[in-house]
Amino acid sequence: MSSLANQACQACGPDARRLSPEEIARLLAELPGWQVVEREGIERLERLYRFKDFKSALAFTNRVGALAEEQGHHPALLTEWGKVTVTWWTHALNGLHYNDFVMAAKTDGAVTGG
Repeated sequence: MSSLANQACQACGPDARRLSPEEIARLLAELPGWQVVEREGIERLERLYRFKDFKSALAFTNRVGALAEEQGHHPALLTEWGKVTVTWWTHALNGLHYNDFVMAAKTDGAVTGG
């Protein structure tokens, strides 16, 4: 598991800034399976997870939701039969912040409930 998963999200203060393309590339290298997508002009971090059925996908969604509440940082979650798409970005910045990569790593840990 990535060392990012052991970190906590930090509150975004007035000095918070979006990550540079170089920072994004470096952090993305630590998160296999994740990709940067752009929607509505905003860069987002996204991954599709596959499960054996809807019940497993929903349980994963609930684990990610609990993590999001614990850290105070919330993703877009699309739960379908056998799959969940998780999308992280920092709404206040309209882009990617270090917290998004921390939460992506924590999301990976939620696959097995860890």
